[in-house]
Amino acid sequence: MKLKKKLVEKPWGQEILPDIFNGGNGKKIGEIWFEAPDGVTPQLMTKYLFTSEKLSVQVHPNDRQARRIGFAHGKEECWYILDAKPNSVLGLGLKTKVSATKLKTAAVLGEIENLIDWKPVKAGDFFFVPAGTIHAIGPDISLLEVQQNADITYRIYDYGRPRELHLDEAIAVAKLASYDMKNFSEVPADSSATLFIGSPFSLFQILGTDDGPISSTAGKEWQVIPLEGSVSVRGKEIKAGDCGICPRFSDIDLSKNGKSLIACTTT
Repeated sequence: MKLKKKLVEKPWGQEILPDIFNGGNGKKIGEIWFEAPDGVTPQLMTKYLFTSEKLSVQVHPNDRQARRIGFAHGKEECWYILDAKPNSVLGLGLKTKVSATKLKTAAVLGEIENLIDWKPVKAGDFFFVPAGTIHAIGPDISLLEVQQNADITYRIYDYGRPRELHLDEAIAVAKLASYDMKNFSEVPADSSATLFIGSPFSLFQILGTDDGPISSTAGKEWQVIPLEGSVSVRGKEIKAGDCGICPRFSDIDLSKNGKSLIACTTT
């Protein structure tokens, strides 16, 4: 199945998009979502993000925390950096461990940016962002995000924008510590690679027909996002800039693939 593409305007978005999206529509597009038809609810959500300003500082609960308040699961996510201008940064975790009181005070006073660990990024960087990680995306970055399909985000700080904050909820689920760099990797530009294997999903970069990294992986849902070339999912062509979904890896034909990211559920 080919998922429907939706361009979402954001005040922090970019007016010019990559060629695979025909340069955009002249509006500030911050996100491109891939939506399933009515009656179909994918376990994963894949989307592109394009930033021209800082995004809010936020955090997501894990499965256990989310179920306590009526959600089916929490939100783990990951970022594959497609492009970034020099000096672009991501906020991941805190510089040092702090108390909940100190974090809340810093958020209220507008000083929380000083506590966050801002990491330089470049094209090809990959970050897995576990639930509970305090995080933010800086300006001038294009990335592909794969996440659990859950609409549950707690904003800690939003640079004075007139949006709701969820400070108490965020602090209750946040890890008040540094980001674990074992969740970071540099993706090779010229070969297939395993980006992440874990729960609730795994993610791979596949060049051409080299599906070696996937060969022993089992999954109930597969999403394929061509970055170059195209693939076929159950006979339906999925081009660069599109997203296809299917229940088995064997449903994906890589004979015309240039480079694709392929995600699958593992729980």
